[in-house]
Amino acid sequence: MTHVTKAIILARGLGTRMRKQAQSAQLSADQQAAANAGTKALINVGRPFLDYIISALADVGVTDVCLVIGPEHHAFRDYYDAIATERVRIHYAVQEEPLGTADALAAAREFQGEDRAVVLNSDNYYPVSALRELVAQPGSAVVGFTRRAMVEDSNIAAERIRSFAIIDSDGTRMSEVIEKPDEATYARLADAPVSMNCWLFTAAIQECCSRVTPSPRGELELIDAVNLLMASEDVALVISDEGVLDMSNQDDIPSVQAALAGVTVAL
Repeated sequence: MTHVTKAIILARGLGTRMRKQAQSAQLSADQQAAANAGTKALINVGRPFLDYIISALADVGVTDVCLVIGPEHHAFRDYYDAIATERVRIHYAVQEEPLGTADALAAAREFQGEDRAVVLNSDNYYPVSALRELVAQPGSAVVGFTRRAMVEDSNIAAERIRSFAIIDSDGTRMSEVIEKPDEATYARLADAPVSMNCWLFTAAIQECCSRVTPSPRGELELIDAVNLLMASEDVALVISDEGVLDMSNQDDIPSVQAALAGVTVAL
């Protein structure tokens, strides 16, 4: 088993929710500008939010990080090309159109090559301990977060967490990710952890992404690629009893900033 040194961060999103005016948060001028631009990963919460995500990846041995961005997202290149990094190298992959998360990961196919890679959202800060256990897995894997931790240790309202995808498994291997579970499914899988799109994939995921067809929402969904992947290889389940910080809306910014105030960043 080779050590995981690559990570792919999906930063192509349109930032639709982030562009909506905050209900209560008082934002600084630069925070408001980044929110208005939809580049939520670059919102300054002490320093750009994405710096904290990349630093956590470096803490677990990742040396090369690929940001999947849109052709209009010059702000990412302008920022990372201008700063010195000692622990990580920053790469870019361009997703020409926002066709979905499977298409976003496919844009990084050349970067991933034949290696395993961590795949993450750009608007979530995941605990280092969960990432460390994830990269220790021998093949593909997913982190499942306990509902207790998501309710008590995250900055996400309980009613939002109720609508998140849950992971069905045999305790060690994922069998299904259930998006927006109904009441009966949620009750049946009362102990099932929540998926926050924190993955480790072998290179086989790329071929699966190329086979995905549009979902009912009209998007090329990463979860559909994962379902194809599970037909040929196991996806291990890593359970985390820690929370995840979410940067989806302008109202999330103050709580994220407060939670990260004591976190040291080293790129």
